[in-house]
Amino acid sequence: MRNLKLLRCLRCPELRGPGVPQCLTVRTDSGTVLVASERGVVELDPRSAQVVAELSLTAQELLPEDGGGGVVGIQELPDQEAVCVATAAGDVILLNLSTSQVECVGSVDSGLTAMSWSPDQELVALATGQETVIVMTKDFEPITEMEIHQDDFGEGKFITVGWGKKETQFHGSEGKWAAQRKPTPAVAWDDRRPRISWRGDGQLFAVSTVCPQTGARKVRVWNRECVLQSTSEIINGLEQALCWKPSGSLIACSQRQPNKHSVVFMEKNGLLHGDFTLPFAKDQVKVKELLWNSDSTVLGVWLEDMEPGEDSRLSTYIQLWTVGNYHWYLKQSLNFGRNPQHAPACLSWDPEVPYRLHLVTRDWTSLTYDWTWSTDRSASGDSAHDNAYVAVIDGVLVTPFRRCVIPPPMCAYDLQLPAPVTQVTFHPESSRSNELAVLMADGRLAVFGRGDGEPGTTASGFRVIVQPPELKKTYRCVCVLALDHEEPLALHLLLWLREDVFLGVVCGERPSESRLLILVPSAAYIMFLEHRSQQCIPMCLRCSVPVEGHVISQCHSPRTGTVALQLEDGHIWKFLWEPSMTEWRVGPDPVVRFPVPCVQTALATISGEEHLLGLTDRSCLFVGDTEVASNVSSFVVCDTFLLLTTHAHTCRCLDLSSLSVKGLQTTLGSDAEPNDETLRRVERGSRVVTVVPQDGRLILQMPRGNLETIHHRALVLSQVRKWLDSLKFKDAFECMRKLRINLNLIYDHNPKVFLENVDTFLKQIASVNHINLFLTELKEEDTTKTMYPCQSTTLGTPSAGGSQSKVDTVCDALRVAMETSDPKRYCLSILTSHVKKSKPELEVALQKVHELQKSTVSAEEALKYLLFLVNVNELYEHSLGTYDFDLVLMVAEKSQKDPKEYLSFLNTLKKMEPNYQRYTIDRHLRRYRKALNHLSKCGEEHFTECLNLVKDQRLYSEALQLYPPHSPQYKALSCAYAEYLVEQQQAEQAGLLLWRCGEMPRALQAFVSCCSWRHALCVAAKIPLPPNQLALLARDLAGTAPPDGDCEEAISALIAGAAWEEALRLVGVPTSQPYTHCHRPSQCNQMSFLEGQKATFIRHKNRLSVVRELKEKARLELLDEDAPDCPDSELFSEASSMITASATGSKYSHSNSRISARSSKNRRKAERKKYSLKEGSPLEDVALLHALTETLYTEVHSLLKALVLFGLDSQAQKLQQDYGEVLLLMEASIPEVWPEGQQQSSVPVTGPNSTANSIMASYQQQKPSPLVPQQDAEVFNPPKMRSNIKWKLTILK
Repeated sequence: MRNLKLLRCLRCPELRGPGVPQCLTVRTDSGTVLVASERGVVELDPRSAQVVAELSLTAQELLPEDGGGGVVGIQELPDQEAVCVATAAGDVILLNLSTSQVECVGSVDSGLTAMSWSPDQELVALATGQETVIVMTKDFEPITEMEIHQDDFGEGKFITVGWGKKETQFHGSEGKWAAQRKPTPAVAWDDRRPRISWRGDGQLFAVSTVCPQTGARKVRVWNRECVLQSTSEIINGLEQALCWKPSGSLIACSQRQPNKHSVVFMEKNGLLHGDFTLPFAKDQVKVKELLWNSDSTVLGVWLEDMEPGEDSRLSTYIQLWTVGNYHWYLKQSLNFGRNPQHAPACLSWDPEVPYRLHLVTRDWTSLTYDWTWSTDRSASGDSAHDNAYVAVIDGVLVTPFRRCVIPPPMCAYDLQLPAPVTQVTFHPESSRSNELAVLMADGRLAVFGRGDGEPGTTASGFRVIVQPPELKKTYRCVCVLALDHEEPLALHLLLWLREDVFLGVVCGERPSESRLLILVPSAAYIMFLEHRSQQCIPMCLRCSVPVEGHVISQCHSPRTGTVALQLEDGHIWKFLWEPSMTEWRVGPDPVVRFPVPCVQTALATISGEEHLLGLTDRSCLFVGDTEVASNVSSFVVCDTFLLLTTHAHTCRCLDLSSLSVKGLQTTLGSDAEPNDETLRRVERGSRVVTVVPQDGRLILQMPRGNLETIHHRALVLSQVRKWLDSLKFKDAFECMRKLRINLNLIYDHNPKVFLENVDTFLKQIASVNHINLFLTELKEEDTTKTMYPCQSTTLGTPSAGGSQSKVDTVCDALRVAMETSDPKRYCLSILTSHVKKSKPELEVALQKVHELQKSTVSAEEALKYLLFLVNVNELYEHSLGTYDFDLVLMVAEKSQKDPKEYLSFLNTLKKMEPNYQRYTIDRHLRRYRKALNHLSKCGEEHFTECLNLVKDQRLYSEALQLYPPHSPQYKALSCAYAEYLVEQQQAEQAGLLLWRCGEMPRALQAFVSCCSWRHALCVAAKIPLPPNQLALLARDLAGTAPPDGDCEEAISALIAGAAWEEALRLVGVPTSQPYTHCHRPSQCNQMSFLEGQKATFIRHKNRLSVVRELKEKARLELLDEDAPDCPDSELFSEASSMITASATGSKYSHSNSRISARSSKNRRKAERKKYSLKEGSPLEDVALLHALTETLYTEVHSLLKALVLFGLDSQAQKLQQDYGEVLLLMEASIPEVWPEGQQQSSVPVTGPNSTANSIMASYQQQKPSPLVPQQDAEVFNPPKMRSNIKWKLTILK
């Protein structure tokens, strides 16, 4: 869906060469044009508009002086630095371009009618006046000569299988007389001369001649060895034009048929293969020549009127045709008018530049046209009213891609116009972007706007989704060009700036000059024709701005109003409305220019500054003078996004508002990360057609012509985020559901905003099924960090749910809102919110289903839905856990269980005492803790069963909480627990339990077994043991008895120092008995210390993240400005200070030299001052690392044992839990505080697999920042958590 856009037109008027131009060739080394006439050869330079050289052939008597001679062919020979000319008289002339020597290398007595060199210029084929073909080498040594007219078909003759003669075959609608009809002779205006055309690889060449027997033209194909390969079938109306496609697939000819005039294609075997019809009447024009460009993408057709007009003159045309999806498009039409002096005399495509066309008119005016491909699309802004129109020139084929996607060559609307179309431009304003202006070859400008009708259903029953554009105005532009002669495509690069104001480019008065024209309609004429809308309104010239150089592209930004122009040398200019022009600059930078001229340009805003983007014909993408990519095949700017396709078969979508120019260059030059939303794989050769604004659809065209619509993830997610920010939950939900985007993003994008607007979410998502879908897709994963990361979002945004599970937070919030709004309507969604929680509340959901039996909502339907979410057997077990037998029966009926299985069980349960019944149910469901709780309420007669349950399931801690401390059941459970602990090699904790319940001898035995000498001596004093046994025990434990005397001061000191075990031992001394109950351990001080440590750690960690983010931002700014040229610039990292050596290095270097002479106390004071935690200090991040490295160390194990001994189990359990949480927090924060890239290795990487480079790199990595002393470099390594220390008590778990 691309059009041919004219980039540049070089016009050299009236060079006044000798004679009349007859043929031309292009010098590939200098770009000049060699034109042959009946008098000589002239070399023209289109850029300087001068005659470089002139070689006369009449002076050498190679052409007659009266001008009666003719030249049948000319070809440049770069290897020989010469040009070969063939004359009609039969001479083959070689002209040396460097020495201007002329040499006749051969002559044919019968004369020459055609000459054609092979593409590799190794062979030349000459057609003689005796109807023969001579093939010679490049040194003009004859290879062979053969007759053109041969009776044999050739080596590729078809094989007949005996199915009858051709006369008896089916001939379509023409009937059997078609085989008997005689061939139609060649047309009267045919010059009867042969035409020779080579295939692109030089292996075959075709010759078109008039058959002497039938008078009709035939095409014969020879190979390189001059062996006939095939002869074309009889084609009535075949004309003289002949050109073999360089790619080698088809031979182009022209054919005049009874009802149309066509360009037909035949294969090398002579059979026809496709055609297209010329847009003229049957006998209106004749085809003079057909010309393929060098890459076989454009076919030029040179036509001339057959009948003169009223002024007895003939019009001449050149049409450019392209093919796509087996359809031929008329892309450009050059009308040279009726003046015979302005008609083309010869033309040729450039052999090196595929889209450059050279021609010379009869009055020696040289015209050079440079073309390129472009897609004419409506302004891709941020308006939802933009229908994303794309216009294809073939006439004008328009398709609104917002409403429908129609593959070419079909379209939504075909605008009927009276003349061929050369350019299309759209209105720049987003509110009027559906309006387009069409410039025709005759100089008229037609403006199409939105139709007056509204979309709806027609009388025939078809639904009209968008009204076709209607013709609003027609302007005439030829009168403002001020040209003294007719010239095709005089006005090009037309741009619609604003209401009825157009900007165009024309050639200047000098060859190296262009002119910018601002065209506006004539106000007086508009008033005259205000009631006659069908008349053409003349355009008047508002102003004209001369430009030194040729303007090859211009683009307009409707958002900023900027008009950017590009010259052929890459210079960029900004057009001002004064009117004037200024050179393009970005900020304080010098003048910006493209290093290479670009064929496609667009304006975009990058990091708040407006830049010009350009794509060269070599796939290099530039932003100003910076090359950001070298493999781009197409691109488009939509709002703040840059979308491009690459030759690596990928499509990238980048948000320019969050990238700098260097960031864009880095992104395009690096490999994509996993889950990168900016990259998508596409089919090989895909190109961007257009983007549908505010929709997320991207239209791509494949090489074969078909279209594909994709929803690029980056575009879609950007639009979804905009909808979520504006609280348009319905639009976001519908888009995400359609494109299968994880619905968790609705919450993860901004949890706080979502929870504050839950009611709005429920009102917009009216469908209960959609709410259920949202709830069932919930998961704990944060999709903004895993599936859909976005660089522009703020990092580290805390969840609104705090420490609570995300799924639980959303389910609770929605359930509260639904129960408040309409619990009956949202019944199923409420059930889903219970079931979807991290710990499914199936009992609550079942209870709600049971309650529905009393309401109007069907409990049967609710239960059926619940069974869809949960396995029926699992649901049966949970219903049994509600102890509601009616609910159990209701669920059991929906299961596959046999009633004989569960009815007898339920009947047995109904006969039991309530507590024992629940105990039996819980034990059946393996809910042993609940079973223990219910069994403890069944009385002393069931204590033995309770004790067995505790031993089997090891529920000692839970059982101790169910009985009073001084009850016999408590004592029995404690003894059983102690036995279990002894088996588990935890005799010390077993001794504490036995001591607490009064089993002193067993406690003593436990303490002795684990060598807990303090506890053992204390218990021994409690028993009390006789002195001799106590001394024996002490000797066995290798302990010493304390001296007699007052122990009050020692006990107080030990308690103040938290030495609980030693204090208990001294309390056990007989002289210290009055102090036994005076000092009980307290965990209050320890708890306050833990809370303070936790708060300090979190505060330092959060501040470190902020400091690192600020320094990373400063580092990027320095890189963008290319500032850090100091030796330590490579050391600017997350943990190093963002200061230069001159700013801080000198500060501390002088300071350290003075400190070295001071005392160690002052030195430590200076070090502490250097690593200050004050916000904004130079080494604040290092100071924070120092503070975070300080290990949380406090003795908790002995305190826990003391609390248990004195029966303070709840306080001990709380202390153990809080201490464990603090340790987990610190361990989880290590990867964030000490990332892997920052850790410094102390050992270089060496070994047999190491290289010199890797060893040097490892040594370099060991060097810390010069701002951090060597002795403090270890602060960048994470601390080791001592996880092997067992500080927890099993009895408190």
